[in-house]
Amino acid sequence: MLRVYRTEENGKLNKLKKNKLLPSTWYSLVNPNEDELLQVSNLLKVDYDLLNNCLDADERSRIEYDKNSFAIIINLPLLDDEGNFDTLPCGLVLTPKNIITICSRDNRVLNSFNRSTSHTFDTKNRAKFLLSILYKCTQFYLRYLNIINSRTEKIEYALRKTTSNKELFQLMEIQKSLVYFTTALKDNHLVLLKLLRMLKTPNISKLVSFNSDDEEVLDDVIIENKQAIEMVDMHRSILEGMMDGFASIISNNVNLVMKFLAAITIILSIPTMLASFWGMNVPVAFASNPNGFLYVISFSALATIATIIYFRKKGMF
Repeated sequence: MLRVYRTEENGKLNKLKKNKLLPSTWYSLVNPNEDELLQVSNLLKVDYDLLNNCLDADERSRIEYDKNSFAIIINLPLLDDEGNFDTLPCGLVLTPKNIITICSRDNRVLNSFNRSTSHTFDTKNRAKFLLSILYKCTQFYLRYLNIINSRTEKIEYALRKTTSNKELFQLMEIQKSLVYFTTALKDNHLVLLKLLRMLKTPNISKLVSFNSDDEEVLDDVIIENKQAIEMVDMHRSILEGMMDGFASIISNNVNLVMKFLAAITIILSIPTMLASFWGMNVPVAFASNPNGFLYVISFSALATIATIIYFRKKGMF
């Protein structure tokens, strides 16, 4: 899907026709088809392969530039409809007069730049708009990490009551999401540091100019991204310790159950064994005694009680 926007003089975000080329325009590509890619590529003189690479789900964060464009590929955080977390490659391409965003899926990071929030960005100031997207990306990482932390606490509370497979699978899913976040954040961090070093280079200056205020904003983005890296590392360490702890608890519970069942088996085998001895078709003690049955039952009860007392002292119950 291709949408074209431009901030007008009154500060409002206006949607334009797709085939209309105006300066200071934002071309938003979300899961575009081949015709839309070719249209943007031909209209803005941007390499088609560069746009197409941004749609690769396994694309790594990096910076590319040529005489007509300067591209930053970053990984955005993604929260799907099922509540699972993932990352999504997104291309931010600067041309001499316009900016392009391209990704394979709809996401909340780019959706936060709309008509209702148009007062917070300006497509005519492409440098600031680019940095706003980068800053919003790190904010969403921090926001999703807080959601993950809340979910982890709820699952931990549930596991204290019962160690069901459902909660364990949820922890495994969160652990997988944190791995995605760790990889994406560290790749983004390298890209941000490289961008900071390249701000004043001719390759960028001929396409867009960054002032001192923009450098401070980029420094803030780097700090926020570093904070997100530290948070995700902390959550991963806590989650790994929690998984190991619950694995030990589950193993210990199984051992307790097996120990209890072994003790019950031994206790129940005592009266069974005595009944088998006195049930044989051979002469046995008390066979001619009218109270022999009571003697055998009493002896079985005493032996069983003595075994129970012994096991209680040994902590088998």
